[in-house]
Amino acid sequence: MWQSQIWLGIGFLGQALFSCRFLVQWIASERKGESYIPYVFWWFSIAGGLTLFSYAIWREDPVFILGQSVGIIIYARNLFLIRRKTALSKETQAEG
Repeated sequence: MWQSQIWLGIGFLGQALFSCRFLVQWIASERKGESYIPYVFWWFSIAGGLTLFSYAIWREDPVFILGQSVGIIIYARNLFLIRRKTALSKETQAEG
């Protein structure tokens, strides 16, 4: 019984992390006065996605597992693209 409660807590934690990304995006957009996705949005996406992915595996839910696994790949790719753009920008500034 206690194991089920722990996993339920993990599932709720994952959902909370995943939901925080929307709050972060909303606040960042309001501050900029335009639609904006901050870097931390993608970290919340990965943290929530991995936690929910773990929960989905425990639940043995193939639909949930597939959905989270694809999302995690997309979130990681966005972080990679942001880092690459930042590195190229720094490189260009150093040359100029």
